[in-house]
Amino acid sequence: MKAARIHAYGAIYDIRIEDVPEPVPGLDDVLIRVEAAALNPMDNKLLAGYLKDFFPLAFAYTLGTDLAGTVVATGPLVATVRPGDRVIARTDPASGGAFAELAAVPARLVVPMSADLPLASLAGLPTAAASAWQALFEAGAVQPGQSVLIHAGAGGVGSFAVQLAKRAGAHVTATASAANLDLVRSLGADGVIDYRNQDFTAFATGLDLVIDTIGGETLERSLGIIRRGGKLIGLSAPFDTEGPKARGIDAQFLFHQSDAGRLAAVAALATDGRLQSVIGQEFALADTSEALRSLSKGGARGKTLLMV
Repeated sequence: MKAARIHAYGAIYDIRIEDVPEPVPGLDDVLIRVEAAALNPMDNKLLAGYLKDFFPLAFAYTLGTDLAGTVVATGPLVATVRPGDRVIARTDPASGGAFAELAAVPARLVVPMSADLPLASLAGLPTAAASAWQALFEAGAVQPGQSVLIHAGAGGVGSFAVQLAKRAGAHVTATASAANLDLVRSLGADGVIDYRNQDFTAFATGLDLVIDTIGGETLERSLGIIRRGGKLIGLSAPFDTEGPKARGIDAQFLFHQSDAGRLAAVAALATDGRLQSVIGQEFALADTSEALRSLSKGGARGKTLLMV
């Protein structure tokens, strides 16, 4: 089978599309024929070695964590899915394996999907939608009537967060580029801010919750518009939480961890048509380097996919 692999920590141009043996599922594994795989910023961080203390990679390493496809075979201990089922999954980052024609994934990380939904539209759920859920409901404890600001509302996590926050009954404001303002409105945002031409701090104040996927100056400036007792959830990179704490703000860096129950929850919303996946760009597996290079530039609209 074909797989996008790296043989050492390096750069995007070090990715090779190679012929490798098909994976053999273990006792509790599911062998999936991959139809689409979703890219995440973490893929570039893993590739560069920035996360080697958290996820040490064994080389050669097949990239990718998020996938959608069809079950080909299962280990003898698997009872949750069977061959022919359409599924989504998030592999352990240290294991990777999604950017390939076939992937073997532990059954606990696999969620069955309805036969009525196009699989490609679901490949972005495992990390992006589940991260938005974790940020809003677990870390953020969002409540009906609260005021929420979501940075990069047209991005992978942001586009899901806007929808989930609105469904939770919050008043949702989101930042986006001018080209994406209508998209963010269509996802349910009550207010939109063109971050390139408008200062978001002038349009929002006394917020209950800010979800930030950008970090740096954006995160720092967000502190000034959160009420005392409010929350800031940052997903980009670890940051100092003591300063916000001194101002009465509960600030947390959210490191997404796979959870079957959480993934099943967002999958159910997608199945019922209550959670829309925004697909920005699609690339072939052979163009994995180009796809990751595009993602690294930032400003992506929705999810970027590899069509396998």
